[in-house]
Amino acid sequence: MGDVGRVPVGIIGASGYGGVQLVRLLIDHPGVELVYLGGESSAGKAFGELYPHLNHRVDLIIEPIDLDQIAARCQVVFLSLPNGLACQMAPALLEKGCKVLDLSADYRFSNLETYENWYGKTRSDQAIAETAVYGLPELYRDRIAEAQLVGCPGCYPTASLLALSPLLKQGLIVPETAVIDAKSGTSGGGRQAKTNLLLAEADNSFAAYGVARHRHTPEIEQVCSDLAGHEVLVQFTPHLIPMVRGILSTVYATLRDPGLVREDLLTIYMAFYRSSPWVKILPSGVYPQTKWATGTNLCYIGVEVDPRTDRIIVMSAIDNLMKGQAGQAVQCLNLMMGWNETLGLPQLSFYP
Repeated sequence: MGDVGRVPVGIIGASGYGGVQLVRLLIDHPGVELVYLGGESSAGKAFGELYPHLNHRVDLIIEPIDLDQIAARCQVVFLSLPNGLACQMAPALLEKGCKVLDLSADYRFSNLETYENWYGKTRSDQAIAETAVYGLPELYRDRIAEAQLVGCPGCYPTASLLALSPLLKQGLIVPETAVIDAKSGTSGGGRQAKTNLLLAEADNSFAAYGVARHRHTPEIEQVCSDLAGHEVLVQFTPHLIPMVRGILSTVYATLRDPGLVREDLLTIYMAFYRSSPWVKILPSGVYPQTKWATGTNLCYIGVEVDPRTDRIIVMSAIDNLMKGQAGQAVQCLNLMMGWNETLGLPQLSFYP
């Protein structure tokens, strides 16, 4: 980074789980200075009041959202907001010269009609949305490096697409046979009180939700279609697991060449991700566990082939708040600033 100094960054929506994870990462990041935390309901409160465990490191106050002030103070702004709010702020911030990373779904779709159909909000910023880059570095690294606006992927799509991408890009599977069976910890539901996330409701239980209608489905399909070169539909079913962090996505698909064996596929995966420091392909017969990725930006991938059914089974494990949210956003920031994409991100979990 030379003599340029630290880049001033801000977070709008700092009080949620995505926000606090961003704060924790950016405070320790050698390339940035965290100068602004913004929010509405928590404005005026010290961040250390919301999260006392960070009080000794973070002395910032949550401020009201004033886009003119934010743009004057920040070179980069993270939007960690509920869906439908980032699109009201990003255009003004971009016009004022800020780089913007949106952690919601607002800028994940190149076609806003898809967003409107699945998220129920009418949009008028198609021109801005067309400039957004989908923030999955393993697929769009070069485009992210040139972007002013990045739409950071959802947690389920990140885990699922990292499992599927080599298969679709290389034409190794029959695309319409892809089935994604994914499980997530409860932190994926955010910090707002929800009955189904209460300890008494979620503990000692395991359930599917959003069956055949989860909002991450079109996001996964958009990237799958891009990789395959034609429209691809997938079957995606998410489940809630009684743990705090982590996602395990298990992908099933029929191989075009039933002669391929596990070692062939492992070679293909290792080649595909050879320049991706955050993706770790596991040895033959080893399958990932969510605990391995906890607190890191890593994605662990295990591969198996079932010769009886001619199907490949790919298992992908990430921390939903890190590689699935804040960590990936910081990875994108590193690329946008021309830094090493591992800068300031944890590479080893605490185990067990």
